[in-house]
Amino acid sequence: MNQPDTRIVEIKTTLAGERKQFDCELLKFTRGEVVVIYRMPRDLQLEDLLLRKDSISIGYFWEDRAYNAYHWIDEQCQTLALYFNICDNTRISRQQVAWRDLSVDILITPDLRCRVLDEDELPDDLDSDLRVYIESARDALCIDPGRLLLEFEAQRRELFPGT
Repeated sequence: MNQPDTRIVEIKTTLAGERKQFDCELLKFTRGEVVVIYRMPRDLQLEDLLLRKDSISIGYFWEDRAYNAYHWIDEQCQTLALYFNICDNTRISRQQVAWRDLSVDILITPDLRCRVLDEDELPDDLDSDLRVYIESARDALCIDPGRLLLEFEAQRRELFPGT
């Protein structure tokens, strides 16, 4: 896998206002869309999925979508999972991608299980329009997990020919 040499910072802000930054490598930039690579700095357990240190996260961000996506692959470019963050306020430049995390996440594994995570983290007093936005994005992502896996695997092959 070719290593891009351009750095980009991912900035995530939670509903509660907490900010997290991740140093990534820029793989593709077009107006309103960016693709980045991040290597897991340590093992991460998520549900029954273990992402080993140095697993690769291909991050897809769009300014006009209600989610971002991470395609997690191993060193042989085999899919470990797709992970979607429902989000808003995504802003992209060549130096950074900033977005607001709306708590609810979708985990899709190669066996086509689609799990909705962290809905319990939504505040009771969440604005009703924002709640509808989140539920709409959640429902759209859960309709056809197989199609999403095929779509992101095709994109991975386009980004990394020969894998």
